[in-house]
Amino acid sequence: MNCSHHPEPENAPVVFRPILRWRNSQWVEEQDSLAVESPISLEFNGISHAVMLATPADLESFALGFALSEGIVDQRHDFRGAEIETSEAGITVKCEISSASFMRLKERRRNLTGRTGCGLCGVESLSQVLKPLPSIRNAPSISIPAIHAALQSLSMTQPLANLTGGMHAAAWSDRDGQIQDLCEDVGRHNALDKLIGKMAGKALGFQDGFLLITSRASVEMVQKAAMMGISALVAISAPTSLAVETAKALGMTLIAFARGNDFVAYSHADRIREA
Repeated sequence: MNCSHHPEPENAPVVFRPILRWRNSQWVEEQDSLAVESPISLEFNGISHAVMLATPADLESFALGFALSEGIVDQRHDFRGAEIETSEAGITVKCEISSASFMRLKERRRNLTGRTGCGLCGVESLSQVLKPLPSIRNAPSISIPAIHAALQSLSMTQPLANLTGGMHAAAWSDRDGQIQDLCEDVGRHNALDKLIGKMAGKALGFQDGFLLITSRASVEMVQKAAMMGISALVAISAPTSLAVETAKALGMTLIAFARGNDFVAYSHADRIREA
């Protein structure tokens, strides 16, 4: 795909660059598509709170999802909106949140500096690692055919990953395995935050279905899912021991190594139906 004659828009999620490919014992000149990774600063009521490396797309959804999954706001209506400002240094998302949320944020404010693949950046004490999380109550079952159906359609709903090979995705599937929403980003945490924000912006909940992620299932992914009341998480890669322990304690069904027709159930397998 040659886009050399088309200028890239500001904050594009993908850019095209000339490369030399070694193929069949010779160099070949081509255009390659690269996933964009930009510094994204999140400000809340004028105070800088976090700097992440993320793909510059769906940034208002990213900010809203981050605010919800990190407990900065409790409800969508506590997030009043966001403005995006671009400079040579990067992108700033200026968010406005309710006075009550901002007062609480100031009380526990810490300086987060995130980067791709980062887990606990900015955490100042061990007590902040395993924060209190809501338990999963009245969790519905999920079916194996639904898991298979969602996995089969996942690749067809990842345009940026198919283009670049360098994107993670987080998707929400309904109980029948139909993907309802999907977001992509170079960072797995960012992709999940964007999905949370996108669905919250449309007043959609996470009560009936399951979360599907293209990355490993780390404890941070389990924590973010639990903050939204998600009862089942399906990952195509490996889980960590702390993720498994946390999912068990919270009442979350955790499935990993979900590839093709196979998967491994790590917690609450009694909620997985064969049909």
